[in-house]
Parts: sequence; structure tokens; C-alpha cells
Amino acid sequence: CVHLQVILFSPQGLGEASARGTSMEADCLSCIKYLMFVFNFLIFLGGSFLLGVGVWVLVDPTDFREIVATNPLLFTGVYILLAMGGMLFLLGFLGCCGAIRENKCLLLFFFMFILIIFLAELAAAILAFIFREHLTKEYFTKELRKHYQGYNTTDVFTTTWNAIMNTFDCCGVNSPEDFEESLFRVLNPNNVVPEACCRRNSHLGDVSFSNKDECLSGNMLYRNNKGCYSSVVDYFEMYIYVAGALAIVVLTIELFAMVFAMCLFKGIQ
Repeated sequence: CVHLQVILFSPQGLGEASARGTSMEADCLSCIKYLMFVFNFLIFLGGSFLLGVGVWVLVDPTDFREIVATNPLLFTGVYILLAMGGMLFLLGFLGCCGAIRENKCLLLFFFMFILIIFLAELAAAILAFIFREHLTKEYFTKELRKHYQGYNTTDVFTTTWNAIMNTFDCCGVNSPEDFEESLFRVLNPNNVVPEACCRRNSHLGDVSFSNKDECLSGNMLYRNNKGCYSSVVDYFEMYIYVAGALAIVVLTIELFAMVFAMCLFKGIQ
């Protein structure tokens, strides 16, 4: 027993225990370094995806670009998407470099910016939840009846609605009846629905109206009878779920990236 105690508490025994501890710390640090590299590479890919979506919306040759161009909110949102994508792209790159090179300055810079982005995304989600009542059918119907003018090409609200109805082949929020007792009927008493609600010929290359006069007079056979709210929701339903899932994944990756960055920052000598 005495001999065993001498071995354990001898300088040689303490040195071996210290060496084992140092080796385990080095292995743990190496594991964190490569895990952080993987997570930052995913952030890098996420940023590339957002950049790609933003560029696609700006250069998309279809009518979707018209909706974005006529709506200042969506137009601003596209550039915000590009800015966020560029920032994630840059931070992913810096995080990868900071992890591989074990640079404390790059790691701290990475952590602070990821934290700012994480808090901004969290605040945006909270604000979207608080103001969710502004996305209801009743709200859009009230705004349509109050502000839609029909043929005023200088009014942003009107041109946006015209682009939506032309793009999705729909009429009103719920149905063409939304234009009853509306500003549109006050300005255009002879028209039951606006021109944007009228059906067009389905022949390739032919974009003329089937029967514009009958449509404007209220004939259901020559107008689009489906509301735009359900049309837009049906069109973007899959993309909404994909965007929500992607947002959750990105937030989770950012959280793990911050934890790994701090662990690696503290472990670097």
C-alpha cells in the first residue's frame, strides 16, 4: 500500500495523469473545432441559398417580379433577404477559417455577429406572431374596399392588387363580391369588377380578354371567381412550410455555432 501511494503521488505519476488530462482536452478541442467547421459550413450553404433566392426573385422573368417591383414592402424584403444571405455567407466563411486556424479574433467576431443575427431573427418571429391578425381575410378585405381604385397606375396599393389578380387569375380577397360597397365602385359605378378580374384566352401567346364587356358588367362566365387569398395561400403553401422548417434549422445551427465558438475560444491557448 505504501509502495502504491508513493507511485501515485510521485512526480512521475502526477506527470502521467497530467499528460492524460492534456491529451483528453486536446482531443475534445479538436472535436469541437471540426464540429464548428461543419456547422459553419452549413451556415455558409444557408447564406448561399438565401442569396440565390434573392437573385432569382430580382431576375425572374415571370410575373412574380412585377408583384415585387410594385410593392415597396416586398421590394425592400428582397434586398433584406440578399443582405441576410450575404451576411450568413460571410460569417460562415469566417467561422470556418476561425475554427480551422484557431484564431481567437475571428471566433469572437463570428460569435458577436451570429448573436446579433440570432436576436434579430427571434425579434422578427415575435413581431410576426404579435401582428398576425393583420394577415387575416377580414383585414385584407377591409383594406381592399377602402383603398383599391381599379385603374390608377400611380397608386402602389392598386397596382399591387392588379398584379396579384393578373398573376394568380383571381378576383378580390374572398370573391368578386368584395368590390361591393368599395372605393372602386364609387370611382367606377358602371363596372361590377375591375379589368384585372376578367378571364383571358388560354391559347398560347394570346393574352386578350375572353369578353371584357361582359366581365365588367358582372357576368360570372367571363371573370375569375376565386378569391386571391385562397389562390395565393394554395400556391405558396408548400413554400411556407419549407421556409418555416428552414428557419428552425437555421436558428438551431446558429445556436450550436455560438456554443462551439465560445468553447473553442476558451480552449485556445
